[in-house]
Amino acid sequence: MIVIAQVSDIHVDGEPRSVDRTRAVLRYLEELPYDLAAVLVTGDVADHGRPDEYAVVRELLNSRHPLLACPGNHDERAAFRAALLGPGTGTPAVTGDTARPDAPVNQVLRGEGFVVALCDSSVPGKDEGFLEDETLAWLDGILDSTPHEVPVLVAFHHPPVPLRTPYVDGIRQFGEERLAALADRHPHLTAFLAGHAHTAAATTFAGRPLLVAPGVVSTLRLPWENPGPDSPHVHLDLPPALAFHVLGEDGRLTTHFRTVQV
Repeated sequence: MIVIAQVSDIHVDGEPRSVDRTRAVLRYLEELPYDLAAVLVTGDVADHGRPDEYAVVRELLNSRHPLLACPGNHDERAAFRAALLGPGTGTPAVTGDTARPDAPVNQVLRGEGFVVALCDSSVPGKDEGFLEDETLAWLDGILDSTPHEVPVLVAFHHPPVPLRTPYVDGIRQFGEERLAALADRHPHLTAFLAGHAHTAAATTFAGRPLLVAPGVVSTLRLPWENPGPDSPHVHLDLPPALAFHVLGEDGRLTTHFRTVQV
């Protein structure tokens, strides 16, 4: 049984609230009696993309489990790369043009019986997402080089479909037809994992499950929920949460969501 944890949208800004919530989630994962196959952090790790925020993130994302992180729309690629992908971070298989600090940050983890491809859907200077041609070509190569009996999970920050939440849907991943065409060529692409929406959600894309991790720093208010005095868009009083994706020996993918007490 392969268990992969997904953490998303920690939005570390140097304030105690975001730091404490992130630390509680990572402590929960560290104290598990089970070795996870991976921990994925799917974007918006720094709230403003500043070097001082990434210095805190680097300390927080210290895990005994293999850990990979990708940028979100709040991140800044050059600062993300310098702080989180440099020497001593233990990050597996970072790819991309290291001579270009603003190049997409794409990573792959080849585990025993599975592959995770973590794609950079961020667009510098914009909130919406898009997979650049070089990222799609890289992903195509990962899938081509992976035996068809090995499941591949593809993760990124921005969901590539509307989630029926107007605040998020306007800044989702666009150009998704290119990704769907790529998926059609690779039947062992098992599922898509995303963040960005600050809500646990499950839908489909390109005939596969699309599983959206909840937010750590806050939880999205759904359109049919009452607006709150703290924020019209998010709950700030709900606990942080994460997802566990479980690949069974029969190839079935099951996802569990958990809240964590701070």
